[in-house]
Amino acid sequence: MRLILLGPPGSGKGTQAQRLVHKHGIVQLSTGEMLRAAVAAGTPVGLQAKEIMANGGLVPDEVVVGIIADRIEQPDAKKGFILDGFPRTVPQAEALDDLLKRKHLKLDAVVELRVNESALLERVEKRAEETRARGEEVRLDDTPEVLTKRLAQYRSMTEPLIHYYSERRKLLTVDGMMTIEHVTREINRILAAIGALEPKGHEEPAKAANKAAKRPAKKTAKAAKKAAKGAKKATKPAPKAAKGAGRGASKARTARSTARGVSARKGAKAAKKPAKKVTKKRAKR
Repeated sequence: MRLILLGPPGSGKGTQAQRLVHKHGIVQLSTGEMLRAAVAAGTPVGLQAKEIMANGGLVPDEVVVGIIADRIEQPDAKKGFILDGFPRTVPQAEALDDLLKRKHLKLDAVVELRVNESALLERVEKRAEETRARGEEVRLDDTPEVLTKRLAQYRSMTEPLIHYYSERRKLLTVDGMMTIEHVTREINRILAAIGALEPKGHEEPAKAANKAAKRPAKKTAKAAKKAAKGAKKATKPAPKAAKGAGRGASKARTARSTARGVSARKGAKAAKKPAKKVTKKRAKR
């Protein structure tokens, strides 16, 4: 299962991504984490990204796509992955499509968490007030001012992806204003509806293989029992048939002997009659 989660900041993408990871055994791929890991590993693409970041520049799309290409080749990504933070623009989405096509992989769905922006701002304001009330310092990136800027950036750069993936029939929209549990259930429901999930949940390959092996064996045993019953039924009528055949044969012999006796008696009678007539005629003469 390969997914992209779309939604403005504060829509709950991170929470839902983690729930999908734990439920379905896939991995969450964050571009920031992948960049840091590639730099630490000293891969060719990582070294290229390190030099760009050291000079204060933005890592170009082709470098990010190269890091994603390396990451999805790792064993833990074979079952599937969720992309977090990428793509952010239509050109990045096009580059991702080319990458997946080269690797003969298919993007299953793009899940959009649609939320009310004014409700998000109210949520952040409330959280900031609660943080101050506890005597704690409010995070710089968790204020209404910062969220307003991030929402404007999302609308201008990332929101066009909704149209892009909708045209390609990959977009699935979920009401992100529902409770966390309701959002999770709805995501799993629509993923199951499009066939991105296994109907009976995730099974270990060994268990699935054992079940598949047992099914034919059970069918073979049932077929053998049926064949044995059929053989017994077939042998039961045999004695009756033999008796019937014997009786038929003796009746036939009796009939033949009776017929021969009757015909012999008739022949004898016929032979006697002419003899008597001849004698009488001779006597008259």
